[in-house]
Order: sequence, then structure tokens, then C-alpha cells
Amino acid sequence: MGKILFWFVVILAVLITARLLARSGSGSQQAGRSGKGRPPAPADMSDAESMVRCAHCGIHMPRSEAYLSDGRTWCGQEHARLGVRTD
Repeated sequence: MGKILFWFVVILAVLITARLLARSGSGSQQAGRSGKGRPPAPADMSDAESMVRCAHCGIHMPRSEAYLSDGRTWCGQEHARLGVRTD
């Protein structure tokens, strides 16, 4: 029983050591890629566009792609012709 316990502890120690080495190795590679361990800069949202919802099907799309008619937004002329869905 003592030999089994000894080998269990040895194998457990090897696995823990391997995991710690793998984790420390991947951390240094990530820090090298992003530039001295700094977090990445937030995304530039100055070009972000507001989203609108089609009054018929409910899909969201950028305002520049929407079809505007009668004060409502639609995803296309067909849905504007069909009107508001009454489900």
C-alpha cells in the first residue's frame, strides 16, 4: 500500500509541475505578442453606426442599410409594402 501511495504522489507532483510550466510558458508568449504585457487597446467606436429594427420581421441592421418609409424602418421594400406584422 505504501508503494502505491508513493507513486500516486510522484505522478501527481509531475502533473502539477508540468501544468505550471505550461501555464508560465504560454503567459510569456502572450505577453510578447501584445507588447510588454499591456492589455489590448479598446476598439475604436468612432465609426460605429446605430442599429435599427425592421418593423415587419424584427431583424436589426445598420441605419445606412435600412429602408425608411412612413417614419418606420424596414429591411427592404418588400417588407415596407407588407407593413407591420401583427403576430
